[in-house]
Amino acid sequence: DPLHSFHFSLLSLLESNSTTCDFSRGLSVVPDEEVIEMYEGSHVPLEQMSDFYGKSSHGNTMKQFMDIFSLPEMSLLSCVNEYFLKNNIDYEPVHLYKDVKDSIRDVHIKGIMYRAIEADIEKYICYAEQTRAVLAKLADHGKKMFLITNSPSSFVDKGMRYIVGKDWRDLFDVVIVQAEKPNFFNDKRRPFRKVNEKGVLLWDKIHKLQKGQIYKQGNLYEFLKLTGWRGSKVLYFGDHIYSDLADLTLKHGWRTGAIIPELRSELRIMNTEQYIQTMTWLQTLTGLLEQMQVHRDVESQLVLQEWKKERKEMRDMTKNFFNAQFGSLFRTDQNPTYFLRRLSRFADIYMASLSCLLSYDVSHTFYPRRTPLQHELPAWSDGARAPAPAPAPGSACAPLREAHGD
Repeated sequence: DPLHSFHFSLLSLLESNSTTCDFSRGLSVVPDEEVIEMYEGSHVPLEQMSDFYGKSSHGNTMKQFMDIFSLPEMSLLSCVNEYFLKNNIDYEPVHLYKDVKDSIRDVHIKGIMYRAIEADIEKYICYAEQTRAVLAKLADHGKKMFLITNSPSSFVDKGMRYIVGKDWRDLFDVVIVQAEKPNFFNDKRRPFRKVNEKGVLLWDKIHKLQKGQIYKQGNLYEFLKLTGWRGSKVLYFGDHIYSDLADLTLKHGWRTGAIIPELRSELRIMNTEQYIQTMTWLQTLTGLLEQMQVHRDVESQLVLQEWKKERKEMRDMTKNFFNAQFGSLFRTDQNPTYFLRRLSRFADIYMASLSCLLSYDVSHTFYPRRTPLQHELPAWSDGARAPAPAPAPGSACAPLREAHGD
């Protein structure tokens, strides 16, 4: 039980469920031998990762950290745990986890975080000239745009004024605050309420969502009824796979776009000469091992052992290119991470920033690349054709399923 033993991992984000991952107790890495003994091997059953796969036979489910809000939560858990361990303080790990979780929730609900950011907005939020540009471009071409956020109206207004400009509301046809996603996408009972310029909630029954107004709460079913915006003509962007994208693509057939800021740094690394040369030789070496393993004489086996050793060292090197602890966000060695598999399931397209759309015409169609399967013809295999040039960092949109410009 990761709570009972107080081990935390980025399993859902950074590791395939077919491999082991780094576990920490406080700020120290737990030895592999101890982790393997605890989990009776190196495999973590899917039902321990999510109740979606059924209830765990041991009654334990891992906490999956899935978004940028998880970073301070993990840091706080690790630091408090480290303090207790260093000072020999006896404690119940489950209580510590729940107390930290409740504290973070209170910071949001009571508005402490919002007030702190508003008081020093230049420290926490970057002016985004390109965000303004892409929103204006879409608006100028007659695209209907809406904003659905869990943040309160005062925070949204101050942040958007700083990021986009004081006329930011003119760019959106509908603005909804304190939506309480993901409940917004599933709960039919909560009606919309209008928020006036002073932030006061009005009692009026909402018959139409008007441009320039701000609305609170509501639900997606009422939103669809009032706007008529349905199906694949809608492209919705979010930065959380489950809270933003999953329900919309599974239940409502919307196109979905995932915003993944880490993509920018990973593309920058992938475009370096060192990374390209390392990956080219790693693929070549793997091919040699696969083809030459049929030779069983002593001399050949010695060469093969050297190649295996070199391949292992290079695999560790490629992981360290991205992050010394966890490797790439998108790949564990040759395999896609659990995060990427979920991303592929719930997102049609992903990019580092909404401003990446500036590189494309508004009528552009994104065609997903054909990913070769293991049994397909060599025409699609590694080395059979020259790889497409890597996109410039921060400028590329990566389609997972076909998404249209309209």
